[in-house]
Amino acid sequence: MLLPSLAILIGLALLVWSADRFVDGASATATHYAVPPLLVGMLIVGFGTSAPEMVVSTMAAQQGNPGLALGNAWGSNIVNIALILGVTALIAPIVVHSMILRKELPILARSRG
Repeated sequence: MLLPSLAILIGLALLVWSADRFVDGASATATHYAVPPLLVGMLIVGFGTSAPEMVVSTMAAQQGNPGLALGNAWGSNIVNIALILGVTALIAPIVVHSMILRKELPILARSRG
């Protein structure tokens, strides 16, 4: 029990350290090439955070598990969106105008069957 707990703690520490280094490296790259930070955030950091899902999905598809590949992609996107919206709504209310709901909700609720 001690070894798995220690491995989790070390893994979390390495994750925090490597994420910090990744952001610093992306920022330095943007400064070096005079690229707007927003573009770096959308491309480099966005790709970096999606890379693990892409690797797992590719490996699952190559091993003949397309359901796992699709489930991984859909699940990670749903969780990411739900967590971002949830945390944002906890910090500050999200205002949605009724006109947007009237236009967008029927499209979102449309049956795919």
